[in-house]
Order: sequence, then structure tokens, then C-alpha cells
Amino acid sequence: MATTSRKLEIRVISAENLQLDRKPIKKNASATVRAEKDSQFRTTYIDTEGGAYPKWNEKLVLDLPLHARSFTVEIQCKTSYGVRTIGTAKIPVSDFVGGFVPEGYLHFLSYRLRDNRGERNGIVNISVRMQVPELKACATTSSHSSMGFQVADSSFGGGGVATGVPVWYGAYQKNY
Repeated sequence: MATTSRKLEIRVISAENLQLDRKPIKKNASATVRAEKDSQFRTTYIDTEGGAYPKWNEKLVLDLPLHARSFTVEIQCKTSYGVRTIGTAKIPVSDFVGGFVPEGYLHFLSYRLRDNRGERNGIVNISVRMQVPELKACATTSSHSSMGFQVADSSFGGGGVATGVPVWYGAYQKNY
């Protein structure tokens, strides 16, 4: 079965210098993470004490479609008039997927928030990690193994098969 999405761990750490109508907010800020053009979203709890510098440090897991080019982080503030959006940041997937870093690498990123008029309105700090699918271990016995030897000492949690991995060093191959 082909996968159509991948799991994305987003830790919304904090935000800085948030303003509502050009005045620093006093309390009740939360963050929402949304997949690109998707109705799926996750929201942090409401920080009632951080004011213009809220802290959440909350991990949100999102199913990100394989074709998605970005996801969105929105910061909202609960006011007496209802919930108002303070700022939005569009996070490109290319900022944390591909390149020279391994799959599952933890990225710490900061992005400028823009209000509904497109003006700067604070910064959001996040960490992002693409969840690596777990590999299913194959049960092998020493009769089926072409590499390795039976471990005789079972004092470390039972016997098993120890395997060697060929490592190229210079012009010679050694098994460690």
C-alpha cells in the first residue's frame, strides 16, 4: 500500500513581540499548525501568562501530504471580541527535508509572523522533525543467516546472532 502522507512532529516553542492593533498582547495566546490546503490542524494550549512573549513548548503531530510544499503556523489571541489571528508564518518543507541532513533530524527554526495586512508582527520559534518509519525487524536464525555467528553468552539478555558490517578503509575491506 502506498503512503500518501508522512508524520511531522512540530514543537511550538514560543513566540516573541506579539501585538494586536499595534499594542503588545497581554495574555491568552495559542498556536495552530495546519497542513497546506488541508482541513487537518493541531492547536496548542492557551498561554495565559506569557503576554507578548508566550511559551508553549508543546509537541504537535501532523499528517503532512507527500505533495505538500509547506505548512502554516498561526498565532491567535483570545479577546473579549473572540479569537483573533495575530500572525501567520508559512513554513516551506524544503527548509527541513532533503539536503545533507539525515531523515529524522531535529531542526530548530524561527520565522517572522505576518498579520492579515502582511505587516511584520512578531516571531515564532519551532522545532521540526519528520518521523522516520520504523523498520520491521526480520527474525533470522543462524541457519538462515549468511553473516554473523551465534552468541554463546546469554547473560546480556539472551542469545542471538551478532553480525558484522563490512567497512571500507582505504583500499582494504575489513569486517568489524
